[in-house]
Amino acid sequence: MENLLQQLRRYRAGAITGGLIGLLSGGPLGLLIGGTVGFLIQRSLSGKLQAYNPQQLFFRGTFSVMGKVAKADGRVTENEIAFAREVMTRMSLSEARRREAIEHFTEGKQDDFDIAAVLRPLAIVLRQRPTVKLMFVEIQLQAAMADGEISQAEQAVLQQVFSELRFTQQEIELLMSRMRAEDAFRRHSWESHQQPGYNEAGLLADAYGVIGVSPEASDADVKKAWRKLMSQHHPDKLIAKGLPEDMVQLAKEKTQEIQAAYDRIKAARGMR
Repeated sequence: MENLLQQLRRYRAGAITGGLIGLLSGGPLGLLIGGTVGFLIQRSLSGKLQAYNPQQLFFRGTFSVMGKVAKADGRVTENEIAFAREVMTRMSLSEARRREAIEHFTEGKQDDFDIAAVLRPLAIVLRQRPTVKLMFVEIQLQAAMADGEISQAEQAVLQQVFSELRFTQQEIELLMSRMRAEDAFRRHSWESHQQPGYNEAGLLADAYGVIGVSPEASDADVKKAWRKLMSQHHPDKLIAKGLPEDMVQLAKEKTQEIQAAYDRIKAARGMR
């Protein structure tokens, strides 16, 4: 009953418009029939429009592909489930939106899930949105790394994601290298926080990996790479390009991590 009432409120414009037309043409009975038809038409159109909405495509794709990646090697580990839940928590999803995310994740775990059917329309809307496409793939790589390593089965799924979204082999290699560095930087930063001074050299090496440059890079090249990454992950720019607003926190955290790595490099080099 509650669900029906929610739908009536959501599609009341169609019901009211149809009802008025029906009332004028058929009296009270026409009011009832017209209102019902108007409600059904608006609901149907809304569903079709939502299916091609960039934000909705991104949201569904994020969690369904995440489910596919998690189930790739036969079973979903506790770490992979915890990662999916953590992402939902960081996004501060409403209860309804969280249920929707769980449904998509569960959908992706099914043996008959057609990942291409999800990725192909997403690829179309992301064709002119490279920064949003990058964000999508980064989330999937984090999901694959949730249990400590990327298995061959997970790599196969990720390769299909890269292929459907038209990443070049060079882009894939650079991205994989940077994401592994981010994962290490995150872990080592936590360890350093627990034990100040722990593995400073390793943490600095991770920081270079996060920025995507070698320790031999010039100050100018380090700064250029940092600026590019910050621009690619700027929350406002991503929202303007179609990133769902409930994912803005993930973009903010990404820029904070990039900035933390850059600050560590600057301190080590004495850069201004």
